Amino acid sequence: MATRDSRTYALNPFGRLVVAQAASMVGDACLTVSLAGSIFFTQPLGQSRTQVLLYLLLTIAPFAVVGPIIGPALDRSRAGRRTLMAVGCFGRAAVCFLMVGNLNSLFLFPLAFVALVLSKGHAVAKSALLPAVVNDEHALVEANSRLSLVSVVASVVGGIPAAAAVAVFDARISLIVATGVFAVAGFLCTKIPAAGRPAAVETPEERQELATPSIVFSGTAMAVMRGCVGFLTFQLAFLLKGSGQPAWFFGVVLAASAVGGFFGVIITPVLRRRLKEETILACSLIVPAVVALFAARDGGRLGSVAIAFAIAVGAAGGRIAFDSLLQRDGPEHLRGRAFARFETRFQLSWCAGALIPVALLDVLTRRSGFFLLALVLGFAGLSYVGGLRARHLWGPHPPSDTPPPPSPPRPQRPPPRPVREPGKKPPSAT
Repeated sequence: MATRDSRTYALNPFGRLVVAQAASMVGDACLTVSLAGSIFFTQPLGQSRTQVLLYLLLTIAPFAVVGPIIGPALDRSRAGRRTLMAVGCFGRAAVCFLMVGNLNSLFLFPLAFVALVLSKGHAVAKSALLPAVVNDEHALVEANSRLSLVSVVASVVGGIPAAAAVAVFDARISLIVATGVFAVAGFLCTKIPAAGRPAAVETPEERQELATPSIVFSGTAMAVMRGCVGFLTFQLAFLLKGSGQPAWFFGVVLAASAVGGFFGVIITPVLRRRLKEETILACSLIVPAVVALFAARDGGRLGSVAIAFAIAVGAAGGRIAFDSLLQRDGPEHLRGRAFARFETRFQLSWCAGALIPVALLDVLTRRSGFFLLALVLGFAGLSYVGGLRARHLWGPHPPSDTPPPPSPPRPQRPPPRPVREPGKKPPSAT
């Protein structure tokens, strides 16, 4: 997927989106590292739990209530999605600037809530804008894969210097850097071309076209995976803090997750040459379930690192497989809207999954949490395969470029007998 014009070597529309997304991910990495050393992890465990629980509940509300309203409104505007991306970046720049003076106060929590909502809105707008900046509809999966890879690399590029700044100075330096990076990202978002034309209003018939069993089952499986990502994120954050793990081990877990995401983005396109999308998506659930089961048995640091790596690989690989399946089975004229709709559902699933370990902090241990993760992922993977088999959708599909088999030859009919005119004798054979 090219990001530059072959004639002028200037950034094409997709290249501008890639650069804006990379800047946004660098800012997110700086913000995350800053919060890791702030009141979230320096407060007593019980107080942090209450604040984070409230913050996650408030995060779900905008997506559940505002999402169905703002989505169609943005569809009717040519520059609506680009504007939402820019607002998300400029808004997070302002939030990071305010955090600098409130890093050790309770005002940090509503600011973090606003930052998370803006980040999720940016992700939804990016998914909705992607089809408008990709000329070829068949290149959407490759474009999504490229954006995922850029996001992982940008997170590492932004996270390592931010962690060094926090270790040498304090989190305020990282927040100041995040403020500048988000401001640059917002400016870059304004340079992304607007959509060619506003999207038409969705009809009931179009909704029905996206309700095919393969898309519904795959979307549900991917939502479970994203929920498990949110579950693991907060389970590890609170359990590692409660067990008194050193700060460097938090860094090891984050690094394992980043490497896993990078590996998943790299290996999935290779697997797609040999395996169906359904097979990859099922493996992205079942393989992490097996790893989670062994992590529950281990219960130590090695298990935490292994499950962080496996979940990241599964989430990255599963998302690419889902995007490919949606491109394969979804109607072409609804593809952009479908990407945005499913991204909203996945963001909601992440928040819902994150609520569980925070609400059950007194009940879940590291072993029981990993075991619960293994049960959910394993059940989701097997249910996905079973549902497809029941609909006769599990099995090899013939390649699209394979010509249909030749039809059997039709039997030759005997030639018609000549009609003799009355009064005429048939010709005699000589």
